[in-house]
Amino acid sequence: MERRELIYPELSYVITGILFSVHNQLGQYEREKRYCNLIEEKLKEINIPYWRELRIGDSGNILDFIVDNKIIIEAKAKRVITREDYYQTQRYLQETNIKLALLVNFRNKYLKPTRVIRIENFKK
Repeated sequence: MERRELIYPELSYVITGILFSVHNQLGQYEREKRYCNLIEEKLKEINIPYWRELRIGDSGNILDFIVDNKIIIEAKAKRVITREDYYQTQRYLQETNIKLALLVNFRNKYLKPTRVIRIENFKK
């Protein structure tokens, strides 16, 4: 089995810490926008550059965050993450040419951010 290096380990560690902090602070039953507002506050506090609610491509889709032009954060507040959520995140990676996204569902009792890596030649 081929061993691969983690993509942006330091930045993804910091972002994951922010996500856990937001979940601990707000709990699991807030609206997605409240989680994103608090993520934004925490990114500002530690001076990490980001874009929020960025419209990409012709589809009219709006991704939640691009952090330091390296990592996408796709926040959800729903009962369960679906295959379509993964496909949506993968499309964001394709359209932005970014290598890594963190897909996170704040509705879960225990937060588990999922690393989504850009797949070359992804068609969906």
